[in-house]
Amino acid sequence: MPNTRFRRAAVALVLAAAAATPALAQRVIRVVVPFGPGAVQDTIARTFNAELGQALGASVVVENRPGAGGTIGTAQVARTTDNNTLVLAAASHTLAGHLYTKLDYDPIKNFTGVAYIGNSGYVIAAPGNLGVNTLADYIKLLKSKQGQLNYASAGNGSATHLGMAYFLAKSGIEMQHVPMKSTGDAVNEVLAGRVQGVTSALLGVTAFKQDPRIKLLAYTGTQRSKFMPELPTVAESGVQGYKFDTWFGLLAPATMPRAEVDRLNAAVNKVLGEPVVQERLARLGIETGTMPVDGFQQLLKADYEAAGALVKASGARIE
Repeated sequence: MPNTRFRRAAVALVLAAAAATPALAQRVIRVVVPFGPGAVQDTIARTFNAELGQALGASVVVENRPGAGGTIGTAQVARTTDNNTLVLAAASHTLAGHLYTKLDYDPIKNFTGVAYIGNSGYVIAAPGNLGVNTLADYIKLLKSKQGQLNYASAGNGSATHLGMAYFLAKSGIEMQHVPMKSTGDAVNEVLAGRVQGVTSALLGVTAFKQDPRIKLLAYTGTQRSKFMPELPTVAESGVQGYKFDTWFGLLAPATMPRAEVDRLNAAVNKVLGEPVVQERLARLGIETGTMPVDGFQQLLKADYEAAGALVKASGARIE
């Protein structure tokens, strides 16, 4: 009889373990990218999702949900309550709160900053056949043809749109805006000489540094990029007070429990410390860093305030 009870107990333990194992293996964490495949956020998310999955003991899946300048996918995450969904956001997240007259979510109140990933800036570029070599030359030419020339962007309300609109406003210049579907499309318009300017993420133009079809004029950060130190900043090129860069990070719906947020933060910070991940992100022009949850939340609030002033100065607005 004891042996029988022992065997039954053993069988019960095996069955319980077998039932528990699939449950653990089935946990899927979704990282929503509110832009299409190939966008900067998409590339970043896929850079370390495998390592993050290993650190969390889960499967981390990247999902693209593009549309309306990133607000469609972001709104879907804001409404999620499953504690398994994140959004890979950038500074466009805080800009949207001031740019759109109607938004289905509050960029601060409806989200929790889970983990900071890093920072990057943009590059102002012009066609190589425009005959300008510096940003000062470019400004002089644009002012001589006030309102006659065009610039392309990744679409209305995109960071590439606002970055250029802000530069033009600070410089007292008018250009016609040509919205495209992606940054790649906008850069291609410059390469083809069909438009006379673009503001692109560093990643979008790094491959064209030696290409005579495009002239990289200035970097939009407060300091020169360590990935392209030969390029002066917009501010040091004569447009005082100009700064336009972006942070990247993972956000969760505000309903996610703090304990889970802290666990995710620790896992992301661990992964970002791995040399192979740092190398991958460096190739994208991302200067990586880590922050505690409260520190990232403070960054989001400060950036939201700064975004309001930038949108107002640029004059951009989307109904």
